[in-house]
Amino acid sequence: MAYRYEATERFWADFYALSDSQKESVRQAWKIFSQNPFDARLGTHKIHRLSAHYGKTIYSVVVEGDLRVLFYIEGDIVKTLVVGTHDVYR
Repeated sequence: MAYRYEATERFWADFYALSDSQKESVRQAWKIFSQNPFDARLGTHKIHRLSAHYGKTIYSVVVEGDLRVLFYIEGDIVKTLVVGTHDVYR
């Protein structure tokens, strides 16, 4: 399926607060993510607690180490929510 991508303001605020090396890691992950958000190299997985809370399936992508991007899919739109450490799960 061909997706369209949108990011929340919070995602961009989080992104700009990252270190330069973390930003580069996010950019590298984006190259894969934009082709297929479920590519095995991204370790995409459901976050069940957040999915239950928000009433939609929330996914996490592993960027590096403890750095994650949370997103959900609505129709053909992939909406990135936040980028950060495991603290974003709270």
